[in-house]
Amino acid sequence: MKESNDVLVPPPYKRLKRGPQVILPKDIGLIISYTGVNKNSVCVDAGTGSGWLAVSLAKIAKEVTSYDNREEFIKIAERNKEMEGCSNLIIKHGDVIKKIDERDLDLVTLDMPDSDKVLKNAYKALREGGYVVGYLPHVEQVKKFVGTLNKLKFRNVITLESIVRDILVREQGVRPSTKGVWHTGYLVFAQK
Repeated sequence: MKESNDVLVPPPYKRLKRGPQVILPKDIGLIISYTGVNKNSVCVDAGTGSGWLAVSLAKIAKEVTSYDNREEFIKIAERNKEMEGCSNLIIKHGDVIKKIDERDLDLVTLDMPDSDKVLKNAYKALREGGYVVGYLPHVEQVKKFVGTLNKLKFRNVITLESIVRDILVREQGVRPSTKGVWHTGYLVFAQK
């Protein structure tokens, strides 16, 4: 039996370029399933980074606009967009703390420092029933983010952490692998 070396990054993601830290498929799957993103969804992603989440959303949604304020990250994300043929993905240089241009959105994802400062603009940009998702590496950020969500009267607020363990399957026995990625970030979901 052959052992897997990199199960946490499935084959479709292995061809994407990686610059800054990325949102991994384990978290992308939760974002998609908990928000119900589908072929009719219009989304904004902020904190494009390498564009893994933006590309994943674009493969499902009708339209995705992704914002970043760092040119070097935008170049990486543009390359990944082209490689995956995501013509419905628009990557913008901009600061969502100041403004989100799009309206009547189904989803706003935030993977950036001070994402709690974007929530007022996210609320204005979302349609009634639309979701905002914060991808936050630290518990202190979660507390601040949830506090702001509550002040703005978002509803159905939940916080999750996804832990995925590789299972080593060999002739001599089956057990959890001793390698892997445990904590990546906390996901906070809320609905307008």
